[in-house]
Amino acid sequence: MPMDPLTVGPPIPDNLIPTLNSWRRPLVVGHVRPDADCLGAMFAVALTWPGDDGKASVSLPEGSLSRRLAFLADWVDAPIVEPSAFAGADGFVAVDTAKKPRCNIDRSLDETWSDGRSLINIDHHASNTQFGAINWVDANAGSACELIYRLIRVADRPIQPLVASLLYAGIHSDTVGFSLPSTASSALHAAADLVDCGARVAEIGERLCRSQSKPEFDLNRVIYDNTRLVADGDIAYATASYDEISRAGCTYADIDDQAEIPRSLSGIRVAILFTEGKPGKTRLNLRGEAGVNVLELSRKLGGGGHEQAAGAILDATIDAAVDRVIPMAIEHLARQDD
Repeated sequence: MPMDPLTVGPPIPDNLIPTLNSWRRPLVVGHVRPDADCLGAMFAVALTWPGDDGKASVSLPEGSLSRRLAFLADWVDAPIVEPSAFAGADGFVAVDTAKKPRCNIDRSLDETWSDGRSLINIDHHASNTQFGAINWVDANAGSACELIYRLIRVADRPIQPLVASLLYAGIHSDTVGFSLPSTASSALHAAADLVDCGARVAEIGERLCRSQSKPEFDLNRVIYDNTRLVADGDIAYATASYDEISRAGCTYADIDDQAEIPRSLSGIRVAILFTEGKPGKTRLNLRGEAGVNVLELSRKLGGGGHEQAAGAILDATIDAAVDRVIPMAIEHLARQDD
């Protein structure tokens, strides 16, 4: 008997939808350096629950949107709220974010930004800290957008073509074109329904997969050139220093899915991308293949994520980060083989 894609995973908390429906001025936040899944989920929630003024309210501080994904914000034409709007919100929805300090808010705000108001936490990271007043976390979901799709359907709200496009983009992106082990049948059911609702499949495919700017292309060339194999080919890693990223005409906001470059090598079990988006701060993107769990390694480095896609940020230069992490990755693989 076919499964019902709306009933998989942990159920939506009983008070989540009534709470969301009761807010007059909701504000939606995502994680720092938002990817397509985060942006799609943010905008879909904001458009479906816009508040009394009928406008989608989202937090997207200046400099946090990559040029490759700017089309999603352009589609929505959503007003990006000023920090002062946080004080007037009667509730917050955090999507695709494992820890409250990772929420993408303006630097002028401190950790008390949600105090006195409810915070709904909707996420699919295994490392989620349950930081909301209401938490709906499904670590087996392939994307945050799949969760928002379920939420909208269970809430019996309409899915307009724009919302369908945003959710489809997030599901497509976070499953790498429906190719990862996290691509359960529920994701495919959701995607099919979203296509029927008017998702712009062809345009999304072109924008996400075949629309690199020249600076992004040049940055990818750097990462290809800087890709190395170690541990008898079990580990592939690539680097891009702050100077290399800048010379390519990019910023830290343009670092998104380039971990797929070292990951694309045949036979590797762990792929790691080291990028120095800011001088002295190196971001790690870790990917596991052949069942290798990289979340454990990420947690040892102070990060988090999923079992086969995780990350961390180190206060270190690229060279120092490589010197520290690669031996840990080799040891990590050896322990998994024991």
